[in-house]
Amino acid sequence: MRDVHPFLVLSPRTFNAKTSLVIGLPMTTAEYNADNPFAIAVGQARGRKAGQTSYVLCHQPKSFDWRLRGATSHPMKHLSDALFAQVCERLNQIIQVG
Repeated sequence: MRDVHPFLVLSPRTFNAKTSLVIGLPMTTAEYNADNPFAIAVGQARGRKAGQTSYVLCHQPKSFDWRLRGATSHPMKHLSDALFAQVCERLNQIIQVG
């Protein structure tokens, strides 16, 4: 993948620092996700996709080595506590942890 791909990190910073891994969910602006029950709208995109809705894809958990890929923080920085809780609840509906 050559382009920048937004990603919502779910794993805690201490885990990420010690392992060089992040666990989380990809983000997209693809409009067809408006009807996807596993995609959560989290706000407006910035940059070249400004004005489009950003979605977190709760059905696609992933992990990767952030150091190896040279990952940087997303301009959005973080979600509100309410949106983050909604994303976690939707993911838990799928994987049923706890």
